[in-house]
Amino acid sequence: MKATPVKGTRDYLPKETEIRDFLQNIIMETYSSAGFQRITTPIIEDSVNLDKSEGGENLNLIFKILKRGKKLESALAGDHPTEKELADMGLRYDLTLPLSRYYANNRNELLSPFKVIQMDRVYRAERPQKGRLREFMQCDIDIIGNESRDAEIELILATTTALGKICPDNAFTVRINDREILKGMALHCGFPEESLDQVFITLDKMDKIGLDGVAAEMKENGYAEESVEKYLQLFKEITGDVEGVRACKEKLQGFLPEDAADSLEMIITSVESAKEAEFRMFFDPTLVRGMSYYTGTIFEISM
Repeated sequence: MKATPVKGTRDYLPKETEIRDFLQNIIMETYSSAGFQRITTPIIEDSVNLDKSEGGENLNLIFKILKRGKKLESALAGDHPTEKELADMGLRYDLTLPLSRYYANNRNELLSPFKVIQMDRVYRAERPQKGRLREFMQCDIDIIGNESRDAEIELILATTTALGKICPDNAFTVRINDREILKGMALHCGFPEESLDQVFITLDKMDKIGLDGVAAEMKENGYAEESVEKYLQLFKEITGDVEGVRACKEKLQGFLPEDAADSLEMIITSVESAKEAEFRMFFDPTLVRGMSYYTGTIFEISM
């Protein structure tokens, strides 16, 4: 027997497991007290669902499960069978796709809006390295059936309350943006609408390659130097607070839906007035989030 776990996975000793359970219990109790209900879903999903999802780069990291018995024999009998022909299932790479399927299947038995917790393992065929495991725990809270900004406020407050209980002595920052603002800024600077996905892929590298690196890559990708310079200058002019949101609204007139900046301003001020943990809300117009299913408010917490 090979005693070590598969590369990219870990064994947890009793002491480590006890700490993990302790942390997960704090998170679970905090989210439950905010009205979220826990569900569980299978780790295996149909390939049709996985392939049609909007998981971005994660779609290249799916662990696929071979067909079995006669179905596999039939697939192998073809000329040059493809992965899609050989596999009919895969391991979930996050908890969003399973939630979508779960809700579609069970919505008649669920409350609306549906406030849900998922805390479970997910799998990605990563190249194992520091910070990149093939099996790891994700903890999600979602609200389905409430399109108002109240949902965003609830999610931020619940998340930060949990984090404040786990790390009471560590300062952290909530970076927030809106996809409509992201799009409006790019259009204002002259980037063609059909190229925005590629523009945002480059912008998403800001924390790794910096402003100059983003500028260089955009120019390498063939975008007009005038547009690139105008875009990066806009980031420098907009400050990271509510005043920045207001400045953004003023500069982008005609390129933003009327309520995008107002909504973001309201979320920031509401969270600041109701927060239980100590943290800073920071408007970050460079924040992208890589998934195409993000269409409105987006946020990340850094510490």
